[in-house]
Amino acid sequence: MRRGAPPSAPPLKGRGGLVACLLLASCSPGAAAGPAAGHAQPTVVSLNPCTDAILAEVAVPGQLLAISHYSRDPASSSMDLGLARRFPATSGSVEEVAALAPDVVVAGSFLAPTTRQALRDLGIRVVTLPIPADVAASEAQVRELSALAGNPAAGEALVGRIEAAVKDAAPPAGAALVPALVWQSGGIVAGDGTLIADLLRRAGFVNAAAARGLSQADYLPLERILADPPEVIFAVGNPRSEEDRMLRHPALRAIPGTTRAPLDSALLWCGGPTIPRALARLGQVRRGLEQRTSNPGQRRIARSPAGFHRDAVLRGTGRGTAEGGGGDTRPGTAPRWEIPAVSASRRHLPVPGRTVGLKVRS
Repeated sequence: MRRGAPPSAPPLKGRGGLVACLLLASCSPGAAAGPAAGHAQPTVVSLNPCTDAILAEVAVPGQLLAISHYSRDPASSSMDLGLARRFPATSGSVEEVAALAPDVVVAGSFLAPTTRQALRDLGIRVVTLPIPADVAASEAQVRELSALAGNPAAGEALVGRIEAAVKDAAPPAGAALVPALVWQSGGIVAGDGTLIADLLRRAGFVNAAAARGLSQADYLPLERILADPPEVIFAVGNPRSEEDRMLRHPALRAIPGTTRAPLDSALLWCGGPTIPRALARLGQVRRGLEQRTSNPGQRRIARSPAGFHRDAVLRGTGRGTAEGGGGDTRPGTAPRWEIPAVSASRRHLPVPGRTVGLKVRS
């Protein structure tokens, strides 16, 4: 099988197709000898949306033979869709990859062992990379992939953009960290030890989920947020998804001193060229808070790292239920709120028409 087969080459199906791939690979001269003659740089297929985005920037034209199908999907892509459409996409099957005959396959650390072994049996080098846990790990991956592609200068250029974005997003010296919660579809939170947590810190925030004792992908219900609100809620979800009703609950808008800011899910997990975009968004929100608190007519409520202000509860008038009725949202109708002092052991949901006592874990 010749290298650089056109992306439109039909995939070989089923067990017979895989056997045929193995036979062809074993009969091909120099099948496992690395880059084909005349190729100064290895040809690459990427099976992971995070490595797709990096390789699209550090590979030379014609070197990246295909990217994962995830990068063509707006719900899972971490790269510009226009850029993604310039590359053929693959589902990641051994037959499809074999038809492209790359020198190297780059994938995530969750690549199935059977797929990994089948690709190696075809004489294809397999490189797997984990999800980066912080900016430093992401920069190391950029350098590793650009070296693999034989284009380290492009990798250093990308690292330079990341470093510039980190510098631009940094808060003023001596500024207090702002409690912020990354709240995802279904009430899932982002824990520490993740790239987004590192980006929050670099942009002047503190992860309110970790301050509450929550870990990555733990569940945080709406009631606990209303009883113990952070200063910023980064809402990550699909506005058309029923699963995201909590992220849009009108009670969230009524919490004094809390900003709810949308955050694109594509900015959460992938490093590389995603980092400057993520930091730009986080920095934008942080600067908005600074402008708001510099206004003498607006007050910022002091909170603990978890966002808990122990001297107040919220009371509302009107109608609504904590389970999602949302209160009276008729045009021209707005609930009125007051902040009476109560004991630190009880909190009340800010639901129009109801005052609901909630036990909150200290």
